Amino acid sequence: MTRILILQGHPDAGAPHLCHALAEAYAAGAREAGHELRQLDVARLDFPLLRSQQDWEHGTLPEGLRQAQDDIAWAQHLLIVFPLWLGEMPALLKGFLEQVARPGFAFKAEGGNPFGRKGLQGRSARVLVTMGMPALVYRYYFRAHSLKSLERNILGFVGIAPIHETLIGMVGQMSAAQAQAHQEKLRRLGQRAA
Repeated sequence: MTRILILQGHPDAGAPHLCHALAEAYAAGAREAGHELRQLDVARLDFPLLRSQQDWEHGTLPEGLRQAQDDIAWAQHLLIVFPLWLGEMPALLKGFLEQVARPGFAFKAEGGNPFGRKGLQGRSARVLVTMGMPALVYRYYFRAHSLKSLERNILGFVGIAPIHETLIGMVGQMSAAQAQAHQEKLRRLGQRAA
């Protein structure tokens, strides 16, 4: 059995969205298969944005994010869910990742290199992104630039690998049957902890 953390990155916790339904479907599949599961909703956390390198390197992690770091350290697999906003992950999710991926946790100094050892090796991830445009347009015309940046410059930088992707486009025009089909796909992925 796998220890799974579902990281809900939709910044609106006040109303249900497709991101929430997809994450719940994944969670249902994971529970059915007997995986251990924790869920974290970034929109329900209270934390400030980082404003300086000094604060990132030497500042104190906000108390409200200690459990988030514990959950990430506990997990063997992460599902990161978010809607594409202005071509990127929402700012709240980016601010969260900047806070939790601090020196000493996400990577550790080794010799004279402050980034010498990746602190989150041994974990895999799936990144689930919903968007208004067709997913193929995002992947091939825009080259999924923000997704690649997340995978390479954040997740890969701290040692998370392999990383898989699920891109779901045209969400504003999606029928109930199409949404249900996507949820069933996520339920099967949750069963496999993939």
